[in-house]
Amino acid sequence: MSWPSCRQSVVANAMLAIQLETVPFEPLSVLAEWQAQLALLPGGMPAAESQFIGRVRGCDATGEPLEALELEHYPGMTEACIASLSAAAAGRHGATAVLVRHRIGLVLPGDPIVLVAVAADRRGPAQRCCQELLEALKHEAPFWKREWSQGVGSWITGNTPL
Repeated sequence: MSWPSCRQSVVANAMLAIQLETVPFEPLSVLAEWQAQLALLPGGMPAAESQFIGRVRGCDATGEPLEALELEHYPGMTEACIASLSAAAAGRHGATAVLVRHRIGLVLPGDPIVLVAVAADRRGPAQRCCQELLEALKHEAPFWKREWSQGVGSWITGNTPL
């Protein structure tokens, strides 16, 4: 059975756009498309946005040069979890819209791995929601990561600090 890799819905008056990507994406182009959708919302563009772009580091946990980072996930469950985390954070902070774009598969150093954007009527709620959602994605979303260095893959057992 094939699960959709993109979910967009409106939950508690917040527009959610969740997508997992198997190929590289250009974060600024994704943001421009999302902002064009926001402009069509009743009331127009929200007054504040907070965005985060995460890229794959160039070295592994031991400091060795990193060849790639591999992300595995549980199709369907991962998207549902991210949507749930996004809706909950949006509800707590009164966000108008949330965008999450996350890579899966093999990702090279320097490539974007995650994009999180939050729109709200004030900067504080947008920033707090973005920060909370980033931490939730890091600690609660069902991704399994393997670092590849010198041709050897090692599963990551913990998360990196803030």
